[in-house]
Amino acid sequence: MSQFPETELILTPEGRVYHINLLADDIADDVIVVGDQGRVAQISKLFTKIDFKTEHREFITHTGWFNGKRITVLSTGIGTDNVDIVINELDAAVNINPKTRTQNATLRSLNIIRLGTSGALQAEIPVNGLVASTHGLGFDGLLNFYDDFKKHNQDTISDAFIKHSRWTNNLPYPYCIKASDKLIAKFTDGFYKGITATAPGFYGPQGRQLRLKAAMPNLNELLTSFNFEGNKITNFEMETSALYGLGTMLGHNCLTICVIIANRVRKEFTKDYSKSVDTLIENCLNKISE
Repeated sequence: MSQFPETELILTPEGRVYHINLLADDIADDVIVVGDQGRVAQISKLFTKIDFKTEHREFITHTGWFNGKRITVLSTGIGTDNVDIVINELDAAVNINPKTRTQNATLRSLNIIRLGTSGALQAEIPVNGLVASTHGLGFDGLLNFYDDFKKHNQDTISDAFIKHSRWTNNLPYPYCIKASDKLIAKFTDGFYKGITATAPGFYGPQGRQLRLKAAMPNLNELLTSFNFEGNKITNFEMETSALYGLGTMLGHNCLTICVIIANRVRKEFTKDYSKSVDTLIENCLNKISE
């Protein structure tokens, strides 16, 4: 089997994958990813035991135990570009031998669940509600840099959205990837479900305007009004499409659960951000460990 060259698989002198600084044994089969570095400790403080900690740049990892389940929590930072690093390197850590630089004969499939905050795009989804993302609709363009992503793309949803929004050719192709059926089945009662739109930025790409005018100032209205065979766009954030796309292509199970801290339609914002995030964490840890 051919080796992955040093320029493609960058390792530390100890054989750890460079950016996330991890070896296979550091990583549990169940991985929680969060954007905020501070949220790693917010989650791991609920563990009964922490086996491992490391950090490098914005990538902080704690692995430990909750209700008898070994869980890894890893911060990605904001954006699909960071998710590109994390998912590729998580896979490399568990599926490539660092000594031989070759793919392992037996591949591990991780359960990767993103816990995040988000803005709702449907009036009926309340602030502090929890949304499980059935699909990631990516405006970021990341998957367009990978071969064969169309094998996993939900073409009918992408095509319907392009037509509905009058998406212009100068914008990246809006790819659409499904969540893991196995994981989303764990999150039923008490969760809203729908498509999560992923933007490559917080301001213009999400229709916000300060001193710069957005090219699509009516973007949120177009997202809210989209409906494909009962599938609505429930919320807007900045990581899910890359997680679903890369994770699915690499053979991992992926899901995003977001707590709604703002309703973009009703112009409402949570009164207690910390409590909202605590509710998200406790609810999801219990579901993961069932």
